[in-house]
Parts: sequence; structure tokens; C-alpha cells
Amino acid sequence: MSLLNTLLPTHRAAASKDDGEPHPACRPYFEIDETDGGYGVTVYLPGVSKDGLEITDEGGELRITGKRTSNLAGGLTALHRESSDAAYELLLTHDNTVDAGNIQAELKDGVLRLTLAKAESAKPRKIAIS
Repeated sequence: MSLLNTLLPTHRAAASKDDGEPHPACRPYFEIDETDGGYGVTVYLPGVSKDGLEITDEGGELRITGKRTSNLAGGLTALHRESSDAAYELLLTHDNTVDAGNIQAELKDGVLRLTLAKAESAKPRKIAIS
């Protein structure tokens, strides 16, 4: 089964604001590419640093959560912002078709690139005929 065919979006409450009120998590924009050996996942996370990013793979679920950091210089106060402080959350299920021990991640300029190797059981096999 393809990772793309088992995508589950999330709409759960994320981390609380400073006033204690929860706000919904945003599902980030993402792209998935599949090759014979694995998957490439590109996730757009503007405003997220490595410290605010968490990636877990457990029980056939790949979860990506990111918390934005907004830093205004010199005590400035924003009068208007186009984006909120809502956290990002993306959940992808894969029916254990991903080798969890062989996941690579790179975050650069707010773009997360994951390389997910397919588990041996998910790779196509040639069957010999006797």
C-alpha cells in the first residue's frame, strides 16, 4: 500500500498559547514522491527551527510537529500579522512499509526534506518459477 494512499490529515488542538487557550494545529503543505527504494517527503514549515521540530515514527504513523518562533527585534510590537502562532502537525500512516531505522531528515530555510526507505517486506520481489 502506498504512503500517499494512506494519508490522514489532523485537526487536533496544538500547544497552548501563553494565555492557556489551545489553538488548532495547521496541516502544513507537503509533497510525497515514491521510488522503488523509498519515499521522499517535502514539508513546508515556515518559521520553524530545528529546536521547534519533532519527528516520530511509531506503530505505522509518521508524525511531524513543529512550533513556529516569531522574533521581533528590539521590543517591537506587531500591529498586523498574516500568519498565526499555531503549531504545525502532519500525520502520515504507512502500514509499517517504512524502515523506521533508516529515516533521514534535513531542515533548511523552513523546508523539511525526509528520505524514507521502504521496509524489505514492502519492496517488490521477483519470484522464481520452479
